[in-house]
Amino acid sequence: MKKIFYLKTCDTCKRILSVHDFSDFELQDIKSEPITANQLEEMKKLAGSYEALFSRRAKKYKQLGLKDQTLSEEQIKHYILDDYTFLKRPVILDGKMIFIGSEKKNLVALANHLNNK
Repeated sequence: MKKIFYLKTCDTCKRILSVHDFSDFELQDIKSEPITANQLEEMKKLAGSYEALFSRRAKKYKQLGLKDQTLSEEQIKHYILDDYTFLKRPVILDGKMIFIGSEKKNLVALANHLNNK
């Protein structure tokens, strides 16, 4: 599967998408087309945990007082499915490879993967 879960209003997502050729990837704007439980489960299998997919930068993270709690994997799953802002973005799936978020090390790994195809 070649798919990108992103937010079309996010400048960081736009920047990342403009750097590489993703013409053979399916794009899914998670605000207008929310992720499904099956899609999240597939991401979790590749990422290893829901925690790896969870964004602590979401405004609701502080608003809901989640920063003061220890969240279980099931709780994290619930929050990601309940509100698109809890998914780190972009999430790029390329076969059995997953690239999550916009951290520099992730973007370097993505660039290396795409250049070695």
